[in-house]
Amino acid sequence: MTSESIKRKQKDVMKLISKGFQPELENENDISTFYVNLNGPKESPYEGGIWKIRVHLPEGYPYKSPSIGFMNKIYHPNIDFASGTVCLDVINQTWTPIFDLENIFDIFLPQLLLYPNPNDPLNHEAASLLKQNRIQFNKIAKEFTEKYANPKNDKESNSKKKKNDQKSDSISDISDISDLSNLDDNDNDNENDSFFD
Repeated sequence: MTSESIKRKQKDVMKLISKGFQPELENENDISTFYVNLNGPKESPYEGGIWKIRVHLPEGYPYKSPSIGFMNKIYHPNIDFASGTVCLDVINQTWTPIFDLENIFDIFLPQLLLYPNPNDPLNHEAASLLKQNRIQFNKIAKEFTEKYANPKNDKESNSKKKKNDQKSDSISDISDISDLSNLDDNDNDNENDSFFD
């Protein structure tokens, strides 16, 4: 990986930290993959929910777009129910180096949750319901938020956390990334990664 790419990754992660996000590295020796919590936007069926988002910065970032996925389930037409993959043109098709992680977490993802697009679905059931009955869609989305994204009730997340803690202690807080410029980037740029692995 080029030093330019490493510096840009560090800069973008530091900007997230300065905005109050707390990224957690998947592997303490690699800044390329980490997790960030995203709060559901107010006045949406996702309000009150907290989603764990997996971010993978590929070799070639920022010229190549990051992979973004929801780790806990969400009922949304533009997010694949099984894998958590996000269908968002600005990330998947129109990404440019002028965008950064701050844009994703402050603008793109909150806007996606506020304004789902049923005409470009990954979850066809959610898209169909949104077109036919917005009230019922909102009800189901709120139920999913309560079940899968509520820290008080999210048993699935807690059991996954316990399982992951037993598997490995490799997830660590990113509090100082100044020494990460020496890290070896061992990412496999597999764009079809499942975010539930």
